[in-house]
Amino acid sequence: MTGPSCYRFASKGARVRLARIEPTDQEPDIRARPPLVREFLLVAGLFLAYKFGRQAANGHVEEAFRNAGNVWDLERALHLPGEGAVQGLLLHSEPLIHAANTYYAAVHFPATALFLVWLYWRRPRHYVRSRRVLAALTAAALVLHLLFPLAPPRMLAVAGLVDTGQAYGPTVYGQTPATDTMANQFAAMPSLHVGWAVMVAVGLISATRSRWRGLWLLHPAITLFVVVGTANHYWLDALVVVALLAVALAAFRLPASARPVPAQPSGPGVWGSGEGSPVPAYAGGARPATSGTYAGGAR
Repeated sequence: MTGPSCYRFASKGARVRLARIEPTDQEPDIRARPPLVREFLLVAGLFLAYKFGRQAANGHVEEAFRNAGNVWDLERALHLPGEGAVQGLLLHSEPLIHAANTYYAAVHFPATALFLVWLYWRRPRHYVRSRRVLAALTAAALVLHLLFPLAPPRMLAVAGLVDTGQAYGPTVYGQTPATDTMANQFAAMPSLHVGWAVMVAVGLISATRSRWRGLWLLHPAITLFVVVGTANHYWLDALVVVALLAVALAAFRLPASARPVPAQPSGPGVWGSGEGSPVPAYAGGARPATSGTYAGGAR
């Protein structure tokens, strides 16, 4: 086979080969899926331990405000942008403020729970790793909450920020932080809103193969905008939790069996497969033989 038709054949073979190594959506490995009841009890237990731990870290009002002043001064020394610049974008639109407050209050836990449920059902091996990473990240955050109580910027007078939750609603916090029995308002460092959102994005990008999977990064981006704009967190709260997450991801690596492996072409009729390949000798660059001459120049 010579001439343009041969090149067309080689091009078709290349497309076949590329199609074979394109990652595909795999069926879940049922054997890797942990027992459902055990996982439910484990996740619920971890959540309750974290909630009670945060309550145990409540109080320490003077220390929390002293730390807040130090964090604010450190951000200015590092020339980080002021949180007020982000909040100013929200204050131009009351519906936007309501949307941001609702996102802060209503998306954090459900999004993470749905993420774990989907991984458990569709990507069991990814689920085990993600659950371990989230548990380690949350435990590290709880230790920091105990050791470094921090008042959020909405409470810091020098910041000049508006408590958008109290002013516009909705809010998940009581009006008196020191006596709030529902949540510890002095647990700003680090921001688990940001940490969990980043983990959700990283986990879904790793576990899916869609060309649009990078759009999952919108979740942590919006979360960062919301937690800073509503004055619930400092920039440093987000930076610290991302650093902790990076350590947790490095400590709990994805099993090799769960990583995508390109399919190796095999069998006759596939370009580059070796045995039985119908590609002519000159496909790699050698000139085609002329009449009466074999490839390589021998007559």
